[in-house]
Amino acid sequence: MLLLITAFAYPAAAHAQQQRHEQAQQGKFQPTWESLAQYEAPEWFRNAKFGIWAHWGPQCQPEQGDWYARGMYDEGSWQYNAHVQRYGHPSVFGFKDIIHTWKAEKWNPERLVALYKKAGAQYFFAMGNHHDNFDLWHSKYQKWNSVNMGPKRDILAAWSKAAKKNKLPFGVSIHSSHAWTWYETSQRADKSGPFQGIPYDGHMTKEDGKGKWWEGYDPQELYRQNHSLSQGSEDVKSLWAQWDWHNGASLPTQDYIDNFYDRTVDMINSYQPDLLYFDDTTLPLWPISNVGLDIAAHFYNSNAKKNNGKLGAVLFGKILSEPQKECLVWDVERGVPDKVQEKAWQTCTCLGSWHYNRSDYENNNYKSSKTVIHMLIDIVSKNGNLLLNVPIKGDGSIDEKEEQVLHEIGEWMQVNKEGIFDTRPWKIFGEGPSAEESKPLNAAGFNEDKEKMYSSRDIRFVQKNNSIYAHIMAWPQDGAISIRSLGRKNKAIEPIVVQSVALLGYDKKLTFQQSDEYLSVKLPAIKPNQISLVLKIN
Repeated sequence: MLLLITAFAYPAAAHAQQQRHEQAQQGKFQPTWESLAQYEAPEWFRNAKFGIWAHWGPQCQPEQGDWYARGMYDEGSWQYNAHVQRYGHPSVFGFKDIIHTWKAEKWNPERLVALYKKAGAQYFFAMGNHHDNFDLWHSKYQKWNSVNMGPKRDILAAWSKAAKKNKLPFGVSIHSSHAWTWYETSQRADKSGPFQGIPYDGHMTKEDGKGKWWEGYDPQELYRQNHSLSQGSEDVKSLWAQWDWHNGASLPTQDYIDNFYDRTVDMINSYQPDLLYFDDTTLPLWPISNVGLDIAAHFYNSNAKKNNGKLGAVLFGKILSEPQKECLVWDVERGVPDKVQEKAWQTCTCLGSWHYNRSDYENNNYKSSKTVIHMLIDIVSKNGNLLLNVPIKGDGSIDEKEEQVLHEIGEWMQVNKEGIFDTRPWKIFGEGPSAEESKPLNAAGFNEDKEKMYSSRDIRFVQKNNSIYAHIMAWPQDGAISIRSLGRKNKAIEPIVVQSVALLGYDKKLTFQQSDEYLSVKLPAIKPNQISLVLKIN
């Protein structure tokens, strides 16, 4: 039975249709959980395994990390201090003014997407908007967009063109449903110092823009702060407990909800993404509104129409119940479940911070290529995909340390991609110390830091055609591998008879012996790569 939270259905849902400008595409899918349960993740996505994400927008301009447009209004925080030092006080120079400084002068989307493909990416994601409520396309329903100000370019159009040129499926992430509560810090004022009691610019209106660069634009269309604060909003961390619109969150108006619908449907119709990611619990504004269901049905139906009736779309949601995983693809943020999942799913993570952070570069805080590859192997063995964000500077470039990581991932892929792409889980996902540990997820994920250093005893399995691929996470010091799961009399799984063993990237035969307890393999002294090895077993 599907999990239906009807007690929280938005009371004006029927009236909402009359307030919207964009019409929903009709088709097989209706905006209900029962109807969306017809969904099946397409085979192309299950085969793809690895995508790269450009989580890029005006918050990257200060190079001070994620959630800058919220943190810069939190008096005394590191982002507030950095903002005041560089730009001035947020009562005078707010996030709207950061947008004005963002020019993306070094951005070359075709070069970047080609680089991502060379690293092995099988699909590409761009950010459509973040919690900062700024649309990165020629938006019909949000004047605060990248064509009207900042770079004065249609960011999504250029990303889409680059993805198409590189023959990569194109995805868009939408985060703006939470701007209502996320921007509440901009309603504050300093509690001490020379600006004590002077409101930040979250209260400003169109009339305040006379003679300013933003004359004619209404900051309330960006900040959406003409409302009472959420309970406990004085604590900047309180938003985490209110992400699903409970625990005293200020509830948005119907106008806000309708605007979110129109903007998102306009984006879908204009750029026709193959993948759509919502940074929400379940779906946007659920359970206080059915707008997420409306958008999901429109996305599926419009994609099926584009593909002559064959659905190739992928829609992601977080913190899903088991029935909801029938309707959407489960996304796990910065984490990996510790068991194989029946349905296709995805981890999203990042080399460093989600938005570019200069300190990650200076302090060498990026994930290494080894860490990324190990995550990918573990995820694929559990029926998942990995979406990796490579942070981009405000000017549109990535730094040389990030490029080096991408280069090393690409080198590993050239040798071992046969054991990644187009594979499916085997009877068990792995063996060794890490496979036996319990690593529970925390809310949306957030357990990736619980993984310890892998050893040569840590093995992950996948299969394709008549072959099993055994990913050995580290090279053994003695040059030999023993795989317990492939012993002739393994009691945990139905035993198999091994006929041949090959090492990807090595063209000579390997010596092996299959006993009742183990499959033992002698490895060559030459290493095809330094990160890990893949045995192809027939």
